[in-house]
Amino acid sequence: MRWLLLCYGLCFSLLKASGHTVELNDMFGQIQSPGYPDSYPSDSEVTWNITVPEGFRIKLYFMHFNLESSYLCEYDYVKVETEDQVLATFCGKETTDTEQTPGQEVVLSPGSFMSVTFRSDFSNEERFTGFDAHYMAVDVDECKEREDEELSCDHYCHNYIGGYYCSCRFGYILHTDNRTCRVECSDNLFTQRTGLITSPDYPNPYPKSSECFYTIELEEGFMVSLQFEDLFDIEDHPEVPCPYDFIKIKAGSNVFGPFCGEKAPELISTQSHSVQILFHSDNSGENRGWRLSYRAAGNECPGLRPPVHGKIEPLQTTYSFKDQVLVSCDTGYKVLKDNVMMDTFQIECLKDGTWSNKIPTCQKSEIDLESELQAEQVTDE
Repeated sequence: MRWLLLCYGLCFSLLKASGHTVELNDMFGQIQSPGYPDSYPSDSEVTWNITVPEGFRIKLYFMHFNLESSYLCEYDYVKVETEDQVLATFCGKETTDTEQTPGQEVVLSPGSFMSVTFRSDFSNEERFTGFDAHYMAVDVDECKEREDEELSCDHYCHNYIGGYYCSCRFGYILHTDNRTCRVECSDNLFTQRTGLITSPDYPNPYPKSSECFYTIELEEGFMVSLQFEDLFDIEDHPEVPCPYDFIKIKAGSNVFGPFCGEKAPELISTQSHSVQILFHSDNSGENRGWRLSYRAAGNECPGLRPPVHGKIEPLQTTYSFKDQVLVSCDTGYKVLKDNVMMDTFQIECLKDGTWSNKIPTCQKSEIDLESELQAEQVTDE
């Protein structure tokens, strides 16, 4: 009896060792149990490794299936798996209509590899004809099936047989990672004394993997102030200050920021006529960005008083750089400047906070003087 048990164990091991593997690399093919359509042998094991190109999956279906039935397919079975996952295990007869027969079921691999293993145990109580299966490579629609956000297209995804590619909306550039859409926003110059600046696509999510530069360049003598408005939403981190996306402002030797998160900075007085704004975004996130308005104010000049018998326009309590004032005189008087009489005279507030000229005086015009002299002569006669 011991000899029989020993012989059985040894013989079974030898038969198991005789199992073989078949490598299949075609785009389609057929797999059949040993001896099909005759009954398959006992103690048999065969594995078919099917490999197709990247960008394809493998579709497997059975045209005929007739194996020994057993609880949880302990005896004879067909097992379909990948490198790390069992996709299905089948056994039994199609006529029994059990859950373990494939029937019309199609097995689809998640990737470009599938392994099909047939195994029979040491005995068959009746004649079983095995199976007849077919496989084919089917194109993966990466645009529909790609679940990993880090590998999906930012804007548009285009599927083709064996792969896919990404493209971007008008105004965007495809990043070197071939999936992220960025913008070219490094040459934005603002020269007006007031203006509005926003992140790209505001208030929609700003583009990823972008470096945006905005420059406010005014004449020396102006000082720019920045005010963030409405929504402020830049990706941040709960522990590290602004490691992903941020806005940073440089004005002369002063640097403000980096800023991120949902709380907008307070009013920023840059004390400079030249301001550079950097906005950086990494390759992830769906934050909506920012908007700011800027305003430039010049150095103030001293207040003015109109000359005797004259007026200045406009008459204001304060004047600043680039403001201009027109001096004129009452009827019968002329503006006198450097011994020259004129109707009006203009002065301007300069960048250093001084006026371009002093306020001139108002003097009676030559016609009025002649009239007075004539009147005096008549009186004397």
